[in-house]
Order: sequence, then C-alpha cells, then structure tokens
Amino acid sequence: MNIENFIVRPKRRLIEKYNNPEVWRSLSEQDLNELSQEIAGLPAQTEPEAEEIKRFDILILKLQLAILRSHSSFTRLRDQVKAIANLLEQKSSIPLVQAQLELIQEIQTDEWWQDVTLPMLEAVRKRLRSLVKLIEKQQRQPIYTNFEDEMGDETIVELPHFTSSDSFEKFRAKARDFLRSHQDQMVIFKLRNNKQLTATDLSELETILLENGLGNAEDLDRAKQESHGLGLFVRSLIGLDREVAKQEFGKFLTDKTLNANQIEFINMIIDYLTERGAIDAASLYESPFTDFAPQGVDSLFTSSQTDELFALLDDVSAKAAA
Repeated sequence: MNIENFIVRPKRRLIEKYNNPEVWRSLSEQDLNELSQEIAGLPAQTEPEAEEIKRFDILILKLQLAILRSHSSFTRLRDQVKAIANLLEQKSSIPLVQAQLELIQEIQTDEWWQDVTLPMLEAVRKRLRSLVKLIEKQQRQPIYTNFEDEMGDETIVELPHFTSSDSFEKFRAKARDFLRSHQDQMVIFKLRNNKQLTATDLSELETILLENGLGNAEDLDRAKQESHGLGLFVRSLIGLDREVAKQEFGKFLTDKTLNANQIEFINMIIDYLTERGAIDAASLYESPFTDFAPQGVDSLFTSSQTDELFALLDDVSAKAAA
C-alpha cells in the first residue's frame, strides 16, 4: 500500500503496525477487527491477476471438492483440465511452458488421474495457473453451463469410417511426443528446416506413424483431410525451426525500411510458424494478429508487400505438402 495515497494516509499508523511480520505471529481479536474493518478495504498497488488465472483456480477448487464429495462432476472437470493441458502443450516453444512440459503431458494421461489426490491437484494449480493466460483467446472455452443431462434409451451406432474425436486427439498427442523426440530422422529434419518433401518422404511419414503404433489408417486419413496433407499435419505438430523461419523472412525484409509495428507483426508470424509450422493468408486477419493490428495485415503493409508475404507463406506450406 502506498502510504502517500490520500485514502491510505489516514490509516498510516495501522498499516505500519501490520507491516511488521512479528505482529502476525499472534493476532488478537482486536487485531482481526482492525484488519477487517480498517485495512482490508484500502487500495493496494499490486496488479490484479488475469481472469483466466482466477478461472483456473476455481476449476481446480471444484475438482478438489468433487473428490471430497465423490460428485459425478469429477469427470467433466477432469476433462476440462486435460483440454487446458493439451492447449498449453501446443505452446511448448515458450520457455515457461517448456519448464512445466513433463507435468502438462502427464495430466493428459488417464494413468495420472487414477487415485489423484488433493495435494496433486494443488501442485498442478500452483505450477500451471500463471501459464493459462498464454492460451489464445479463440481456443478458450468461455461458455460454462450447469445443465442436468437426461439419459434416454441407449442405442449403439456404428460409424466404421470415423474415429472419435477423443481417439484422434490421443493420436495427435502421441504423434507429437514421438516426432519431437525423433527429430534426427531425415524426413522430420526436412520438415523442421523447410526442405522440399517428396512423395517418398510422405510415404516414409506414413510408415513412421503406423509402424510405431501411433495411429491407424483412419487417423492418417483424417489428418490428411484436416491439414491438407500429411506433411502439413506433421509440421503442425513439430513446428518450424525458428532460425529457418527468420531466414525465410530475411528475404522479405531485404531492401525494405519497415517501422516498429511492421517488424513486430513479422515477428508474430515467425512465432506462429515456429509453433505451428505453417500459416494461411486468412489467419493474418484473425486473432492473435488482429489483436495487434485490428484490420489485419492490410493495415500495416502495402498491397504489393502483402502479396509478397502471402507468396512467401504459400512457399513454406508447399514445401511440406510435396
């Protein structure tokens, strides 16, 4: 508390009293009354925590209460935490996230949740709470409901050509872990370093994913369809080497005099490529880019510069598509 603040100044004697750690070792009834009635309402200079952090604290609290009460909401709350961990894992290029990556990956497994305890959840809260604000806004789930499900008659429907979203997410997670730990393989090296893939490389990727038990043919078909090719799917898991991304944009920066905002926008693109491996033109008109430039790339660059940027990004994607 700032003693010079005109609201705080009249309570200076009490503030100086409770600023002494020794006073807190033994608080009397009078002390508690002074703290609650005289001190608690005064303004402090500490920055308020982000709403995302507070929501994460509440989520973990609800989980702990669900365990204590053996409540059926445990499964739903657990899945929310696993989903948050999955989104954080996609930010593993950030050093703060990388430092907690082992825990982030563990809490996405069913084994970690077997016999989970309150202290385990408290450790998760303390270690991850400051990271949740790094999750991009469009990937957050801002809608919270409290509906009661009504169960009807159970009917089994066979969909032979589809796998469940949960199964595909497990495939994605397993593939990401495996590929990132095997970057010495030539085809993975080529993807990370923006080297042109061949049809043989794509065939080798399929073999790697299938023979190591990371997924099945249906998983691969879905990956190809959603990412417009297996190469781009794998690139989205392992990202692009940051130095390589910088070198690619070095071509764009040559013979140009850019201002600070334009350079910052280019750095955001490089960060995106480092994490996700590729980016299409439409994404430059969406968050997080519009958080920095509300009108997207057009508000910072000329038409010819924008076309040059698009061509560069298309070339990065094309090398992974083969």
